[in-house]
Amino acid sequence: MKDLKDIKKNIIKEIESGIWKNYYLVYNRKSTDEPENQKNSIAYQKSENTRFAFKQNFPIAKLTIEGFCTDGIISEKHSAFKEDTDMNFGNNGLVQYRIDRPKFYKLIQLLNHGYFKGVIVLCWDRISRNKGDETVVRKLMKTGIDFKFVLATYDKTSSGALHMDIDGMFAEHHSRVTSEKVSLNIFNQREKGICVYKAPVGYLNPGSMENKPFDPVRAPMIKKLFEMYSTGNWTLNELAKFTTEQGFTMPASRRKRTPEEMLMEEEDDILLKIEPVNHLATYTSIQKILTNQFYTGRIIGNNRKIIKSNSHLPLISDELFNKVQDVLSKKKISTHYVKRIEYPLRGIIRCGGCQRLYTPYEKKGILYFSSRCAKNCANKHKCFNISFITAKILKLMEDLHFTDNELEEFNNRFSTDIALFETKRFNQLEINERQKKKLREDMAYLRENRLTLLKTGVYTPEGLVEEESTLNSKIVDLQEKEVISDISMHETFKDVVILSELIKDACVYYYKANSFEKQDIIRIIFSELTLFNNELKYKCRNGCEALERRFVLSGDPSGWLSEMPSLREEINESINELKIYLNTHSPPICLN
Repeated sequence: MKDLKDIKKNIIKEIESGIWKNYYLVYNRKSTDEPENQKNSIAYQKSENTRFAFKQNFPIAKLTIEGFCTDGIISEKHSAFKEDTDMNFGNNGLVQYRIDRPKFYKLIQLLNHGYFKGVIVLCWDRISRNKGDETVVRKLMKTGIDFKFVLATYDKTSSGALHMDIDGMFAEHHSRVTSEKVSLNIFNQREKGICVYKAPVGYLNPGSMENKPFDPVRAPMIKKLFEMYSTGNWTLNELAKFTTEQGFTMPASRRKRTPEEMLMEEEDDILLKIEPVNHLATYTSIQKILTNQFYTGRIIGNNRKIIKSNSHLPLISDELFNKVQDVLSKKKISTHYVKRIEYPLRGIIRCGGCQRLYTPYEKKGILYFSSRCAKNCANKHKCFNISFITAKILKLMEDLHFTDNELEEFNNRFSTDIALFETKRFNQLEINERQKKKLREDMAYLRENRLTLLKTGVYTPEGLVEEESTLNSKIVDLQEKEVISDISMHETFKDVVILSELIKDACVYYYKANSFEKQDIIRIIFSELTLFNNELKYKCRNGCEALERRFVLSGDPSGWLSEMPSLREEINESINELKIYLNTHSPPICLN
């Protein structure tokens, strides 16, 4: 059971021994598309499925696998309508695609190995609502796996097959109609200027899209932040500190559920009560507030257009908002030469010894670069022409993208590395949760004993505020780490492959480009280039760093893969930059 490594070895041996070969599993699925449907309830499905199994004398395997099933009963919350559109085509007619439902995927693995006689399901639309999953179920049926449906019986005749086809068609059609209704409703609401998303701090969310009133406590402070920053005398960090001193907090929010809590909700069909926590304003949250046009009475409409809102009133004027944007956009002005000759690659390459820049100059129609190195600099390569350096850079770019052998190697071991990464991720989430619990307890202690701590001189008023701010910052850091850990490794690796292919295309264009076009590509890919004794070293920009790191961790590909999710945003940024540049400047190239 190579594909089921996350199941404990003793349970694997028990399953492989064949003791459950004549037993059934029960599969319940609660659709996230229709939360109010009774047939959709896990509790209802459990009772109906177990009653059916008892009446028909179908034995249920008394098997419990953590994170998968309890006493042979599998419960899962998922849409089952959306499916992954990516497919991999292998040799010998093999076509692969990804199943998004984790428990359903593990179920069909077990059934495919023949470890169980079959599975009991309420009706067809609980097991599948898309063509891809339906195909897998039908193939298992053809191999002899027994699918028992409580609300339907399918004869092993052409009429029974037609009955099954009709149920499958209507299950998919029902989901499609539901999805269309929801999308159409959101579209129409946006057309009317209705806010269909959560209002930011400073407004209340009473549960109605048509009404987003002011928060009487926080709205005055938000307005004051705009007024203070518009003067140009405050930084974002100073504003964050000011709000802390004033006792201002962001609206209460609940932490993310742990894997154990999500499993408990699925198994018992309950909604766990997680107390919301108020967080202090940070540099990032202040920046988001000051750049949000929601406060001018506008919302994001269809096609991402900013439109006038009919759900809320403006908190600040357009004039004040624009003034704040001007202050935010101000940058330091550097002194420039009045007449500066524009040469390609100016300010890009440094000496690897003393870090001084190589300056371009022209001689006999050829562009050269030279560096006035420090006296003690050991670099002997103080001058070179542009052909030399552009050829060196092209070699770096060619080494940066995946070779066919590398790509094949990573694809072969990817599923194993994913399993290892997920195990480490869950362990780290548990550690983070314990740390957050301790920090919250310390925060609660400070708040409950504030007067005692101040009277006894344990803390000064400033020291107490600083300690609370420090504890809150630590909690925010742990939450940010959890967000990074939730990013899909599969999707990130797919993006890295796209980036690699774009760099390969950029190499083709770079070879024929002029010097200034070469410079543009270099600036997109590299953040630093240093030359030392004929050896060119580099550092990559944004997501290209993900490809660079594979050389640093070449002896540990699993370690390299585990670092990728933290660069997901930068990887997508590099993909967009390269796509835009190549589509704008180069001849048609097949881009992924």
